[in-house]
Amino acid sequence: MSINLALILTLLTLASGIVVAMDTLVWKTADQNSRSAPGVLTMVVEYSRSFFPVLIFVLVIRSFIFEPFRIPSGSMKPTLIVGDFIFVKKFSYGLRLPVTETKFIETGQPERGDVIVFRLPSNPSINYIKRVIGLPGDEVSFERQRLTINGELMNFASNGEIFERAPVYIEDLDGRYHQTLIHDPNRSKQDGVYIVPEGQYFVMGDNRDRSKDSRYIGTIPETYLVGEAVRVWMHFVPWEMPDWGRIGMKIE
Repeated sequence: MSINLALILTLLTLASGIVVAMDTLVWKTADQNSRSAPGVLTMVVEYSRSFFPVLIFVLVIRSFIFEPFRIPSGSMKPTLIVGDFIFVKKFSYGLRLPVTETKFIETGQPERGDVIVFRLPSNPSINYIKRVIGLPGDEVSFERQRLTINGELMNFASNGEIFERAPVYIEDLDGRYHQTLIHDPNRSKQDGVYIVPEGQYFVMGDNRDRSKDSRYIGTIPETYLVGEAVRVWMHFVPWEMPDWGRIGMKIE
C-alpha cells in the first residue's frame, strides 16, 4: 500500500491551521491560566503554533516549487542511475493543487527531450520518470533502436564509451543531445509506429531495452504530469559510500 504524502501533509497543515485560528479567535489560551499547569488544549495549541509555519512552508515548496524523488530503477541509465535523488521542478508545466492535482495556472508545456516525472495513468499513486520523445500530434516510429519523428530520422551515434558492459550512444532530439544505453544496436523491443493524441506525450527511457515506457503503457495525458527533473541532489545506495561527484549534476 502506497502512502499519499501530499494528502497527509495537507491534512496536517489544515488541522494545525484550524487550531491556531480557533485559539486566536475563540479559545485565547495565552490569556488564561498562564501560570497553571498546561492542559490538553493548551498543549495542542502550543504544538500547532510551532508546527503550522513549518508545515505550510513545506507544503508550498513541495506542491508548487520543487519536490524530491528517488530513482528506483535503471530505466533512465546512463542519465540517471539507481540511488540518485533528484529535484523535480513542479511549476514547469503549470501549478496544480495538492492532492487533487487540478491545474489552476498554466506556465508551460513539455518540450521534446525534457526528462519528466508523471503519475502512471493505470495507477496514479506510482510515479514514473522518462524522457519526452513525442509531442501532441506527432508520429513516432521506433525501429532497430532508431527514432523517426514526423518523417525525420533522429541523429544517433556511438560516443565510444561503455556503461555497465553496454555501448553508450548520443541521440539528437531537435538539437537537444542526450545519452542512451543500447544493448543491441540492430535489434530493439516494441518496434512500431505510434501516433501521439492531442494533449498527450510519448515518453521513453534512455535505457531503451530496459524501460517500461509509452511502448508498453501508452501515451501520457497532460493531466498526469508532475514536473520536470532538473538536478541530482544526492546519490546514495545502502551499504555503499555516497557518490559525491553526482551531487548537483544537471539532468540533460
